[in-house]
Amino acid sequence: MVRPRPDTPDAAYSPSAFHGEAVAFGVTAFREGHDRIGVHLRLTSPSGDESLHRLDPAGDGFDRWWTNVALLEEGTWTFHFESFADDFATWHHAAHVKVLAGVDVPLMLEMGALLCERGAAERDRPAAERRMLTEMAEQFRADAGTEPLSLIDDPRLEAAFTARPLQSLVTVGSDRDLLVERERAGVGAWYEFFPRSEGAKLRKDGTVKSGTFRTASKRLPAVARMGFDVVYLPPIHPIGRTNRKGPNNSLTPGPGDPGSPWAIGAAEGGHDAVHPDLGTLADFRAFVRAAAAEGLEVALDLALQASPDHPWVTSHPEWFTTLPDGSIAYAENPPKKYQDIYPINFDNDPEGIRAEVLRIVRHWIAQGVRIFRVDNPHTKPLQFWEWLIREVNAEHPDVVFLAEAFTRPAPLQGLAMAGFQQSYTYFTWRNTKEELEEFLSSLAHETADFLRPNLFVNTPDILTEYLQYGGHAAYVIRAAIAATAAPVYGVYAGYELFENVARPGSEENIDNEKYEYKFREWEAIDAAGSSLAPFLTRLNEIRRDHPALRQLRNLTVHWSDDDAILVYSKHLDAALSPTGESDTILVVVNVDPHSVRETTVHLDTRVWGVEPGEAFGVTDLITGAQWTWTDHNYVRLDAFREPVHILRIEGQR
Repeated sequence: MVRPRPDTPDAAYSPSAFHGEAVAFGVTAFREGHDRIGVHLRLTSPSGDESLHRLDPAGDGFDRWWTNVALLEEGTWTFHFESFADDFATWHHAAHVKVLAGVDVPLMLEMGALLCERGAAERDRPAAERRMLTEMAEQFRADAGTEPLSLIDDPRLEAAFTARPLQSLVTVGSDRDLLVERERAGVGAWYEFFPRSEGAKLRKDGTVKSGTFRTASKRLPAVARMGFDVVYLPPIHPIGRTNRKGPNNSLTPGPGDPGSPWAIGAAEGGHDAVHPDLGTLADFRAFVRAAAAEGLEVALDLALQASPDHPWVTSHPEWFTTLPDGSIAYAENPPKKYQDIYPINFDNDPEGIRAEVLRIVRHWIAQGVRIFRVDNPHTKPLQFWEWLIREVNAEHPDVVFLAEAFTRPAPLQGLAMAGFQQSYTYFTWRNTKEELEEFLSSLAHETADFLRPNLFVNTPDILTEYLQYGGHAAYVIRAAIAATAAPVYGVYAGYELFENVARPGSEENIDNEKYEYKFREWEAIDAAGSSLAPFLTRLNEIRRDHPALRQLRNLTVHWSDDDAILVYSKHLDAALSPTGESDTILVVVNVDPHSVRETTVHLDTRVWGVEPGEAFGVTDLITGAQWTWTDHNYVRLDAFREPVHILRIEGQR
């Protein structure tokens, strides 16, 4: 047996899953010759319960065996695979072939009788099954003289020896660990907003009175009504004044410009303080409680960097990089420059930095925070994150870390293996059918054992050309794909208002909220019917109604004759579903926001148990339209009216 799954690229790390996730367990197993084998998965739950699961052959000619198990207990599971000579399956195959050929019939019947007697002697079999096997042994030896195939193919035999196979030559693989974390670690709809903008007031003199935690809490019911689960706040700490950025990342701020929240630290405090304009620590705790009352969790930004005014700069200058001219190096990501931010140098005092960051995280956990979105983790040592997440999760297993890892594949995956429960991905830059097919398949089947994608459609830093020039259709398309392709996705406030004007030469919104207050007339826009909020609400309703969409590993890409029509399904078997019923969602989307497309889609309907050519019903969960489909269907998707079908497959049990 080789390459068991779930697995990670580095054996030093264990794979992971989330509560309720249907995990694919697979292994390569074979033996010499033509005798048949069987494979079992033996699972031990964190509480010590043991279960045995039979694997099915993949049928691909590569000796791969698979089964899916829904894991319903948090903590560390152990598992191993057991392969064995399946004596009944070997006999059944040989007997069937030989009886049809009229060869060795008496011998095959006697061998069947001996197998039945062997099974009947096993004391762990139910008494009724042992009696049945004893009777079958007698029938194999009786001079019925007529229809041996009816005995050989008796379904009671196959059922008995499938449930409790006759095993020999058992090979047991080594134990492996699998961490199962809470559901929110792998399932959720995120909504990001800046609390300082919510409730901000423009004074008569042109200055702005900042929004506060109290005014921002008034936005929470609307976020909850849209069906989001997590409200994510950028840094809420005091903001430095030295090199403060003005509008559009300029170096010339006005006296009332608030600066970037990521330029953390001022005379009022550092990472353990809240900005005085937002309120007090007690006000923040009240905001967390208000969010919880709406069914929302609060995610807080963890940005390990400092403004030139941060208390660390004077108390721990060794935590930063000093240049030959005596100045401290500020952050750069060419061509971007962040003169208002000093990156931390982890080489000079790693133990001191570790202790301080752990203190900060514990501080915010004490305020009710259980989710942290980590800014640029790939610019810090991987070993640091492995240590920090292990320390925090040992004390608080429910704490979730999201990596803003817009970086190369190797460090992105390395951070996930090191413990990050979620990660941003390259989703925002995967826009064509071909790109999305490869990307989504990879997320579902190549890295799902250790990396959970959070498909944010936009961020304060990312307004792609697709959104800039795709019009309203682009916003509908991207939200529909993000919400259905993965169990975790997110939007940054303003997405529902189609904010698509970029600062010239950049992928950022013009008048970026990172550097100034943003005034949005939520209620007026909703009343005018010009918001995407109803569509986002419907997407989140569909996600909650359909457990197939709350899974990552169950995505199947199908085909179309058009290079802009993307087709994929999410299927969950009844045995794995919390509802006890099978659930299948089929998504057909026109990824070209500028066109009307007509084509034929081609479906592998066997994924949801329908044979090719058989008819089945579908219901469009956006429009309510119903059709009868087969494995080949005509579709017309008008990007300006209806760019996507989200179809429920009907009649499943």
